[in-house]
Amino acid sequence: MLFTIASFLFAIAILVAVHEFGHFATAVALRVKVLRFSIGFGPRLLTWHSNRLGTEFAISLLPLGGYVKFLDERDGPVEAADRPFAFNGQPLKVRAAIVAGGPTANFLLAIVLYACVNWVGTLQSSPLLETPLTGSVAERAGIRGGDLVVAGSSNGQDPVETQSFEDFRWLLMRSALDHQDLKLLVTDSGGGSHRQLVLPLAALDARDADTALFRKIGVMAPLSAARLGAVAAGGAAEEAGLKAGDLVLQVDGVGIVDAAQLREIIRNAVNAGDARVVQSWRINRSGAISTLSVLPRIESSQGMKLGRVGAYIGAPPGTVMVRYGIVDGLTRAVTRTWEVSVLSLQMIGKIVMGEASLKNLSGPITIADYAGQSASLGAVPFVVFLALISVSLGVLNLLPLPVLDGGHLMYYLWESLTGKPVSESWMEQLQKVGLVVLLMMMSVAVFNDVTRLLG
Repeated sequence: MLFTIASFLFAIAILVAVHEFGHFATAVALRVKVLRFSIGFGPRLLTWHSNRLGTEFAISLLPLGGYVKFLDERDGPVEAADRPFAFNGQPLKVRAAIVAGGPTANFLLAIVLYACVNWVGTLQSSPLLETPLTGSVAERAGIRGGDLVVAGSSNGQDPVETQSFEDFRWLLMRSALDHQDLKLLVTDSGGGSHRQLVLPLAALDARDADTALFRKIGVMAPLSAARLGAVAAGGAAEEAGLKAGDLVLQVDGVGIVDAAQLREIIRNAVNAGDARVVQSWRINRSGAISTLSVLPRIESSQGMKLGRVGAYIGAPPGTVMVRYGIVDGLTRAVTRTWEVSVLSLQMIGKIVMGEASLKNLSGPITIADYAGQSASLGAVPFVVFLALISVSLGVLNLLPLPVLDGGHLMYYLWESLTGKPVSESWMEQLQKVGLVVLLMMMSVAVFNDVTRLLG
């Protein structure tokens, strides 16, 4: 728990610092005076002053945020010599640039982080697919266990190479949420003849980017070998003489491709009247081939009778090193940042229009949990997490809500169209409305967090 909290606070501190530095750096570059640059809110724990810039830098007690305070005549009297450097006296384009500087910094940070991951390289699961769920979209489309996804495309775009299962999963999610069919180029694991398939995702009722979505599609994970892990004492597997490490080759003469196929066969080992079915398993144990009779036990799960053998089935999927050169890595980083930004905006739009569930909103509890999980996996997963949240923070701040950067840009758009700023009375009312909307969004996000936690 302490590790999760520390990871979350560290991530938020970095993202907030970068966001506020974007405002600060843009203001300094455009010769607008910054009175205070603070990471956090509340009582100041540490302060130092720059005589050259005339800025007080501070680290405050509450780390969940930060702010930049500009010299502004609306906040109090400003000496005549300093008026050219006051924020309120700047041309419209200067004020807009300073406001946009925060979200821009978040996008730039995401690009840098994604690029670093691309350059360093990561071990990722191979895009070798497990046997799809029975009756699923993937099965009906012709996907078979052991298929290797070479490339994919949707919406008439050029095919995109899939170097890892994560690439394939990203294509699935984007296509499903955009209601676009996904064209795939696949081959078998041995690199044999290529096949072109179409996953009909356009008609899929895709409202949430969650596990249920991938279950509807039918591909949940990369291929995992049908190898036994821990065997429960007194279970059907132990009674049959099976041991951890056994690789299942056949069941009743049917060749076994992967763990997903084996699990499905075991689950269906129930006849009418709940009679158990004896299965003939052909296994490889340290190079020795043998045949064992296995009698799965019947257990109830969500009102259904299913077969169980009392053993963990599956091995870690195969991995590939995914690494890119300087130019390609940077290009892919820009592309990924853009894609995540567009997807985030699309999801927000779908939520507003009622085409996507409010369950897609996540709050601080979920973010903290993801921060802890990613940090526990190592530096690279944590960097990827930071990049994703940085993009989300940039997109969120550009929403046209008066309390956010996007709201101020909305004021400036009005000013550019009418030639006069929004009146103080209107601004005050809009700020209240924006605050209410933001609080409602936060309330829904926290409710979703608690629901996931308790679920």
